[in-house]
Amino acid sequence: MPEYPDVTVYLEALAPRVVGSPLERARVRSPFLLRTYDPPLEAAEGKRVSGLERIGKRIVLALEDDLFLAIHLMIAGRLRWRTKGKEPRGRIELATFDFPSGTLLLTEAGTKKRASLHVLRGREALHALDPGGLEVFEADLSAFRERLTAENHTLKRALTDPRHFSGIGNAYSDEILHRARLSPVKLTQRLADPEIESLFSATRAVLAEWTDRLRAECAGGFPEKVTAFHEGMAVHGRFGKPCPVCESAVQRIRYAENETNYCAMCQTEGKLLADRAFSRLLKGDWPKTLSELEELRRERPASR
Repeated sequence: MPEYPDVTVYLEALAPRVVGSPLERARVRSPFLLRTYDPPLEAAEGKRVSGLERIGKRIVLALEDDLFLAIHLMIAGRLRWRTKGKEPRGRIELATFDFPSGTLLLTEAGTKKRASLHVLRGREALHALDPGGLEVFEADLSAFRERLTAENHTLKRALTDPRHFSGIGNAYSDEILHRARLSPVKLTQRLADPEIESLFSATRAVLAEWTDRLRAECAGGFPEKVTAFHEGMAVHGRFGKPCPVCESAVQRIRYAENETNYCAMCQTEGKLLADRAFSRLLKGDWPKTLSELEELRRERPASR
């Protein structure tokens, strides 16, 4: 799912292409994409783009006459910039938005259509889409601490809940927690003040660094390779690979459609976090530490 760095770079790439220009034509090919009916999408045609905004992970095009187009790319949605007049043809091509300088194409891979487009009139309607997450670059340590500890959740859940923090998802939460050297399952209300300070610094640093990195990769063009997995990430998507800090193998917890990647040596004092599926299967044989896991792996060839 595109998160704060990806959405920021999308907005920066869109700005010189669409701000000040009219939306000449909008076409939606998927019946699942458009989530509103009043005002109709046609009401946006001919209206000039007055600005671009971000609400959490949503990309917002502000138009004349107090109209807004709010796009949420969800997990598999992506934006492409094409030659003007590009028609949506392939199965993953859900919508196109024509501007004088080119066509913005919205695609979504996979069979589960989760991306959404809202056509809204008035800022009050736009604000209704905002889950209320804290913008970490607009907050000080005190506000961060207050939001983090308002409820008692695991750090992974707290960081990725859009009602708590804005723009952070599965990928960058892994990187933030590794940078802060904190366990993803540690409870927010059990954090000491130095740990909260470390998490606050890590959150801002990781998001800023990756925004700069993606901006440099884009090099003035339009971002075409938006992904949750990047070379240079410390732990996310690097299961089994060496941690860049201590060189121990990166571990993971799988759940639903997501997984959490972490370094046991850097973040959990060498303890393995129980993967629900495997821990239920192995029960008492589930290794509790990294050293026990390595010992189990060494014993497997001998037991065959």
